[in-house]
Amino acid sequence: MPILIERILASNQLSLEHVFAIKNKIYTFLNPVSYLTALDHRNVFSQFDGIFADGSVLVSAIRMLYGKSITRRSFDMTSLAPELFSFAEKHKKTIYIVASQQEQVEQAIKIFRQRWPGLDFVGYRNGYFNSEKEMEEEAEKIAGLQPDFLIAGMGVLTQETFLLKIREAGFQGIGFTCGGFIHQTAKNEIDYYPDWADRMNMRFLYRMYKEKHTRKRYLQAALLFPSRFIHERLFG
Repeated sequence: MPILIERILASNQLSLEHVFAIKNKIYTFLNPVSYLTALDHRNVFSQFDGIFADGSVLVSAIRMLYGKSITRRSFDMTSLAPELFSFAEKHKKTIYIVASQQEQVEQAIKIFRQRWPGLDFVGYRNGYFNSEKEMEEEAEKIAGLQPDFLIAGMGVLTQETFLLKIREAGFQGIGFTCGGFIHQTAKNEIDYYPDWADRMNMRFLYRMYKEKHTRKRYLQAALLFPSRFIHERLFG
């Protein structure tokens, strides 16, 4: 079984209660676009405690080629994010966010607090670093604060590398990558996807319509993902 598929299938067995409760764990999410990156960086992604299938296309591909039915889990408001925020508010857990541009992460936190006024954000900053040294200093800072949850949205591979740095620095909480969730929230209040897009599993088409910069990579994935996914199934 290929390592990425093995990790996705194992993660699918975890309840959200387990994910939110067991400390010293880091999780990421793969869709057809990021899966292509993960194939070229298996050594990075294999170090994560959980990998979730983000998107109906990847869920369907796993069902068709591996005969396994799994649940889509994304870090957005149609899936895991509201569950995490509700859990954090109820159990008085602390949250730290590193994502997007500074004004966007600040706006997103204002929006989150409108729906969950009891959330405790112990820190936040943008996801852009001028150097490796600056990233390492931020990792040390977060490890010192030891928030219960860390949310990182910095683009595929960079966000995963950042979470691994934070773990190496001594972070004992629970970390999640979140892709473009923060800037989506900041621009579109909190419910980025309309009900019809979520209900019909057309979230990626809606995002292509809303965010022009995603079109090229989605089209690339449409061409490359099927062939590489099938090749991995046949040859490992």
